[in-house]
Amino acid sequence: MSLFRLDASIRTDGSHSREIADLVEKPWLDAHPDVPVTKRDLGRTPLPAGAWPDAVAAGYVPAEQRTPEQAAAVELAAELADELVDADAYVFALPLYNFGVSQHFKAWVDLVITDPRFAAGAEPVLKGRPAVLVVVRGGGYAPGTPRDGWDHATGWVRRILAEVWDLDLKVIEADLTLSYVVPALAELQPVADEFRAKAEASAAEHGAVLAAARA
Repeated sequence: MSLFRLDASIRTDGSHSREIADLVEKPWLDAHPDVPVTKRDLGRTPLPAGAWPDAVAAGYVPAEQRTPEQAAAVELAAELADELVDADAYVFALPLYNFGVSQHFKAWVDLVITDPRFAAGAEPVLKGRPAVLVVVRGGGYAPGTPRDGWDHATGWVRRILAEVWDLDLKVIEADLTLSYVVPALAELQPVADEFRAKAEASAAEHGAVLAAARA
């Protein structure tokens, strides 16, 4: 059994979601140095674009009649599902892109759901296991801000992880990360610092819970 970590940021350097997820992961590494961490980095290694439609199509074809592409897609879906089923605890690090769900994460969810263990109506195989969702947004989306309600990703991700897959989900959020790189937003850096400080404290707290899940 292991910790499963998924990253979706397309940034390899300076990624806030990766940095906060590192803080969530640290208590696990400290407590279980010999236990593997299974990592799926969708930002650096996206899934093949045709995998999901091929896996869906394969569900309507006898195994012996599937095309090589369909067979490969089914095998990949099973691999993704295995990574989830074999883990004790989970970290999902997701930036908000263009007000919606990262295409890489959406493709991953769609492909996982083609596996029979995660199909609609199946008993949730991950029920009750602890998970942490790290949400990072470049702008401000809090109630009362001009873009209140523009985050069309986090609600959907919560529904998949907490309601469809029935994980015991904790959420860490950090806003205004673009204030560090966009001059027009520089005056908002003190507020961004507050968000970051709260996120880092929550990361340590929730990371300790994940580490204890295997104790």
